[in-house]
Amino acid sequence: MSGAEIERLIQHFAKLPGLGPRSARRAVLFLIKRRESLMLPLAQSLSDAASAMRNCSLCGNVDVTEPCAICRDTRRDPAVLCVVEDVADLWALERASAFSGRYHVLGGTLSALDGRTPDDLAIAPLVARAAAADVTEVVLAMSATVNGQTTAHYVADRLADCNVTISRLAHGVPVGGELDYLDDGTLSAAVKARLVI
Repeated sequence: MSGAEIERLIQHFAKLPGLGPRSARRAVLFLIKRRESLMLPLAQSLSDAASAMRNCSLCGNVDVTEPCAICRDTRRDPAVLCVVEDVADLWALERASAFSGRYHVLGGTLSALDGRTPDDLAIAPLVARAAAADVTEVVLAMSATVNGQTTAHYVADRLADCNVTISRLAHGVPVGGELDYLDDGTLSAAVKARLVI
């Protein structure tokens, strides 16, 4: 057994994706053994990030600047908006260098089971952005899950009155797959082969 502080740290680590109680205990023990070289710098980095990060008011990305670096980048095409469920999906597309336009993060998917309604997602700001004169296409880059596709259909219906082309990722994305877990080649091919709906 260990002290309350260590047990609390293990409980926090166990909440991270991919870590259960045993993996969390091993990770914490690893950090304790490397307290000076790893644990203290990690704690400082976590503290710095927690105080500096914010959500971009334009797209919803997480960054330390407002607006985020992607929204400020003048080399990106402002005519094309890519709609993603979460910041992890945005980061996956950026990691693959698959998209050169702007993004819009919904903040999740519609889900009757989880009680997430359109009011819980950033759909109204998306419609406002899509109605702007400089936007010509909206790419729906949703996961190929039931909730992802339901959300994509709902968003497409909401964008029907905007004067934009609505496209979606090609079927290279496996059914039931989530964007954050796909390899860069699959993501890149899916964006390039998107279809108008």
